[in-house]
Amino acid sequence: MNMMQMMQQAQNIQKKLKSVQSELASAEISGEAAGGAVKVVCDGQGKFKSIKLSKDLLNPENPQAVDDDTLETLEDLITTAILQTSEKASKEMESKLRAVTGGISIPGLC
Repeated sequence: MNMMQMMQQAQNIQKKLKSVQSELASAEISGEAAGGAVKVVCDGQGKFKSIKLSKDLLNPENPQAVDDDTLETLEDLITTAILQTSEKASKEMESKLRAVTGGISIPGLC
């Protein structure tokens, strides 16, 4: 294989990787616990997107007593806390990796 073919192959792989990354970023993957009382959605890259809670989880004896606004507010607060924590963790990881790499940007690490 000559150098030109190797360069073309590398470019094709790079295009495919970008396509897969885009596909993963737009994917929605869900998981649940407590028989569906807690549902979480992440993208295909594992980044948290949302959480849904069941009224039964908050008040098992009288789920109808939980109003929709209260439930939505709690879901929003949990979502905000998780997103803030994830962002802080990412920044901390980037900072520590920059210290190790001497500021050199390595794709996939920083």
